[in-house]
Amino acid sequence: MDDTEESPMQHREVDIAIIGAGSAGLSAWHAARKHSDSVVLIEGGEYGTTCARVGCMPSKLLIAAAEAAHQARDAGGFGIRVSGVEVDGRAVMARVREERDGFVGRVFTSMKRIPEEDRLTGHARFEDPHTLIVGEHTRVTARAVVIATGSRPTWPSMFDAAGDRLVTNDAVFEWEDLPESVAVFGPGVIGLELGQALHRLGVRLRMFGVGGALGPFQDEVVRDYADRTFSEEFSVDPDAKVESIERDGDAVVITFVERDSGETLTERFDYLLAATGRRTNVDRLGLENAGLALDDKGVPRFNRFTLQCLGEGDDPGHIFIAGDANQALPLLHEANSEGRIAGDNAGRFPELRAGRRNVPLAIVFTEPQMATVGEGHAELEKRLGGCDCLAVGEASFEDQGRAVVMRRNRGLMRLYGEHGSGEFLGAELFGPRVEHMAHLLAWALEQKLSVSEMLAMPWYHPVLEEGLRGGLRDLNANLQQGPAITERCMECGPGD
Repeated sequence: MDDTEESPMQHREVDIAIIGAGSAGLSAWHAARKHSDSVVLIEGGEYGTTCARVGCMPSKLLIAAAEAAHQARDAGGFGIRVSGVEVDGRAVMARVREERDGFVGRVFTSMKRIPEEDRLTGHARFEDPHTLIVGEHTRVTARAVVIATGSRPTWPSMFDAAGDRLVTNDAVFEWEDLPESVAVFGPGVIGLELGQALHRLGVRLRMFGVGGALGPFQDEVVRDYADRTFSEEFSVDPDAKVESIERDGDAVVITFVERDSGETLTERFDYLLAATGRRTNVDRLGLENAGLALDDKGVPRFNRFTLQCLGEGDDPGHIFIAGDANQALPLLHEANSEGRIAGDNAGRFPELRAGRRNVPLAIVFTEPQMATVGEGHAELEKRLGGCDCLAVGEASFEDQGRAVVMRRNRGLMRLYGEHGSGEFLGAELFGPRVEHMAHLLAWALEQKLSVSEMLAMPWYHPVLEEGLRGGLRDLNANLQQGPAITERCMECGPGD
């Protein structure tokens, strides 16, 4: 055969094609296989989920190292003398990469359980609503399709001036050594976690934001408290005025207005870390050939309970979307849940079932930790707006017994309930180890417990959760309950 002759396009007909082998895609594959043996999983990049490779797990490895260094330096507060704490950047990053590779390896092991004939490698694009071209080597015709292509980092064009000194969290974990200095743009979940960790590992750091946002918080009281707390440890400006970003040799030169003094400063950094969000990978799928209705960002419109994409003219079709690809809730547990719902509905199509969606839960592994449970303060106010149905309870960790014992007594929580019904609605938490309290609150919200029912649960002493009890007591005291207030709140609606 002539080597220059193109290989013929192979053709496969399947019941379900799943595009993307990340957390959502793998979950969708397992759910779809319960309905059919004719399921193909398509992956255009490296195997290994975002969580294992560049997300949840490697970031926690870096954070764990940072916590060890911080605790050693802080031991004097307990009367324990630790001198000469030294961070070996190469050893830190070597462990991060080694353990990260172990997590990725476990994903590979899971992948091998999927028969090789059910896996295709190559970027997929729609040729028509039922046909995919994979890597220019295979044409796949499918009765139903699940889009689970994930997302990738994105940043403003002004960052391009940093050249190869511009990095994202995808690249940080490939560092062989810790840099001397980093400018972090974006005080969201990724920026705060990596930024604080790098600072505690001895990296000189400044963090810049836009618009005043900080982590997941919507409640201004909690956000302002968190802002003050982080600012005492490292330089963070959630609403920075950056005048220019330039490249000078191996340095990134940033000119900005200093938050406190108002002076214009120019500083040099080894790297600019862009933690300014992620964009969905659906722009590479040829969606113009899929017959889908798209939003203004080019993402398919979909039903959040069935994950079914809407066709042009709002006619539902055979294509489903799950995980980071739909940009709704870019969290691992949500990707797993959405993949399961999308795969199940793709398998049973045209029959559909609304999947159960859990209450929103988000945790940021800074110190103090940040967490939100439920819709969030702003959304609750909007949903209940027009009448004073939203009650608020508050508790500080500054004088909480166990927190004082641990010397981690910084933090504030705000809890929300509904006047009339007395039902718990959600919370925003900033404090020590609130990851555990957030789970308790999410379970309570899932069960639609009232605040009084939550207070009737057992509370041990001395534990951090006693601070949560204090917040619930404050919320309970602020709740107005009874038939009159219940009837008034039921009559009110958004905008009334």
